Amino acid sequence: MTVRPVPLSCLDTSPELLQSGFWGAFKEGYGWKAFPFEVSAGPATFGLLVLVRRLAGRFPIAYVPFGPVHDPGAGRGGTLALIARAVRESLPKGTLFLRFDLPWARDGESPAGPRLRKCRSDMQPASTVVVDISVSAEQVLAAMKPKTRYNIRLAGKKGVTVVEGTPADVPSWYALYQETARRDRIGIHSRAYYQGLLQSAAGYSGEAPCVQLLLARHEGELLAGNIVAYWKDRAAYLYGASSGAKRNLMPTYALQWEAITRAQARGCRTYDLFGVPPRPDPGHPMFGLYQFKTGFSEQVRERWGTWDAVYRPGLRALFGAAEAARMFYYRGLKKRMGRGGTPAAAT
Repeated sequence: MTVRPVPLSCLDTSPELLQSGFWGAFKEGYGWKAFPFEVSAGPATFGLLVLVRRLAGRFPIAYVPFGPVHDPGAGRGGTLALIARAVRESLPKGTLFLRFDLPWARDGESPAGPRLRKCRSDMQPASTVVVDISVSAEQVLAAMKPKTRYNIRLAGKKGVTVVEGTPADVPSWYALYQETARRDRIGIHSRAYYQGLLQSAAGYSGEAPCVQLLLARHEGELLAGNIVAYWKDRAAYLYGASSGAKRNLMPTYALQWEAITRAQARGCRTYDLFGVPPRPDPGHPMFGLYQFKTGFSEQVRERWGTWDAVYRPGLRALFGAAEAARMFYYRGLKKRMGRGGTPAAAT
């Protein structure tokens, strides 16, 4: 295996948005340093985006969002260990670990290995719903659950309209997102982060995704809004906000259908609803989300999730303990006290 540093623009061919040069450039504006590489592993050559940030200003940690894109099938753990070893000398001195958020389907051989540890929680959603939009719009609708089709049509009949917003609409959308975060007890980024995402997509010098803010209104009232990214032949629903008012008008269904329609017009073949619980458990706090998203498609894809290749075991153990305590606070104590929820992913 050989690994060599390359310019960020060399990653613009990646099929994964979070492994693209654009994503590296965007994250550099929010506390991360991008390290782009080209990896040659046998007959396979692929780009690898590694993001690095320092904890408490001192301890570097390295993160590979939805990468590597190449799944060797066999020898997964060994491949990850070789990559970690090969890039180590190019990363900042003292880096604690290299964290892989694997996009690989959860089947076959596990990526577990002597120097690889499964993280207690996944940075990106390990389970997601993917809608096949390579067929006609009529076929996409026909594959949905009847209730979902009904709700899409109901929104249109009731006068819900969906339009593309502008950066000037972000403050009103963000106020709705804050309302959503309080209601669902989730953690979110600052308003500047989402504003920056829209502006960065428009200003990146290389190949950038199309990132749109879609807004659903009824009689002028903003009811819901989604941020959707279109990249290569894939589209993904990244962030969504909705009001507690007029929910009977089904604006969130109208938004998803509009995003699917736009994705088809751009030549996308899949639409990723980006995260659900792994199974339909009525006791799960996100069971309602599972029901909503699987109404569009029952294709739930499970990935291998997040794994650490450890460089400094002692400090990694301390970090893991602190991370576990933090997640317990957000997902357990704080949620039960009604003061907040799961923090936003660190990507």
